[in-house]
Amino acid sequence: MDPIQNPFSPGAGTPPPELAGRGELLHEASVMIGRALNGRSTQGMLMTGLRGVGKTVILNELMRTADENGAIPLYVEATAESSLSELLASEFKKLFFSLNRIAGAKEKVKKGLVVLRNFIGTIHVNVGDIGLDIEPFAGIADSGNIESDLADLFECVAEAAKEKGKAVLLLVDEVQYLPKKELGALIMAFHRLQQRQLPFAVIGAGLPMLAGLAGKTKSYAERLFLYPKVDALSFDATRQAIESPFACCGVHIESKAIEMVFEQSKGYPYFIQEWGYQIWNGATRKTVTADDVSKVKAKVEKRLDENLFHARLERLTAGEKDFLYGMSLCKGDIHIAEVARAIGGNVASLSKRRASLLAKGMIYSPRYGVMDFTVPLFESFMRRSRQ
Repeated sequence: MDPIQNPFSPGAGTPPPELAGRGELLHEASVMIGRALNGRSTQGMLMTGLRGVGKTVILNELMRTADENGAIPLYVEATAESSLSELLASEFKKLFFSLNRIAGAKEKVKKGLVVLRNFIGTIHVNVGDIGLDIEPFAGIADSGNIESDLADLFECVAEAAKEKGKAVLLLVDEVQYLPKKELGALIMAFHRLQQRQLPFAVIGAGLPMLAGLAGKTKSYAERLFLYPKVDALSFDATRQAIESPFACCGVHIESKAIEMVFEQSKGYPYFIQEWGYQIWNGATRKTVTADDVSKVKAKVEKRLDENLFHARLERLTAGEKDFLYGMSLCKGDIHIAEVARAIGGNVASLSKRRASLLAKGMIYSPRYGVMDFTVPLFESFMRRSRQ
């Protein structure tokens, strides 16, 4: 079929043609946004899940929802290279200037801009000229202590939004990359806003270890946030995700073909999109059969290997790659002792590799002493790569 008309869209954070199986989560987040707009306190949300389950897609959908409902969405992606303070300073500058254009600057907006200038001065980054000729507010967001300063800045942002009848939705992706001090500052700042019932909501997303990281950073984070798990789709949701885009283009996909896609993708949204994309390009009739699915299996594996798996493997040392290969040979729960038996060496010598892979987000610990891959089906790739 015509590849230009292909409805499927494999990619990082790319909106799928059918966002299936996430209705309950999107509704819960929409309620949070609505409560913030109405000046009612609400818990935040930190979504957790493996790579490829659609966390970024959900954040992007919530940006659209917030914008349509009168809230101001701000999006940042945590990285190992940029500090949270630097990312937020740039976004808050845009927000204040946006509020400033709504019927002119008012007291809270002017104060917020000055406080932002104070904050920028403490983190030594350049986000451009603030452009205000008014007296500074000494003692607000200028201490150099990120926990205190970020809380001050969040408070001024929320008060400025409230003055304009708006709410702010801060969306933070890849939260697990935040250093402990910055994660603690984010949690503390949001906690202060909840105590004052200011119109500011926080929704973040990260790998499965995020809930544990937040709880260890600030004990009250367990009550401050909800931690919904974004998992693989059920068979029914997978059917919807693969069947609906075909149907919208006048193409029927047989039940057996859908079952094969579910079996091969394990219900992970990114893989579903890749399978749908290749099936469409390979099919020649308006009815897709199981045979059409079988014919593109090698092409799907090649695309996943080249575009998803290899990209992550290239960031690792030879020793780290060996460690992951050892994990792929283990059955059931993966313990470091089993990895040592699989590839040789001893537990003590492999512990540094384990720690490095945890820090790089390649593996995580679902419970004490157990390891698993953060990328679905990575174990199959590791075995294929050594054949």
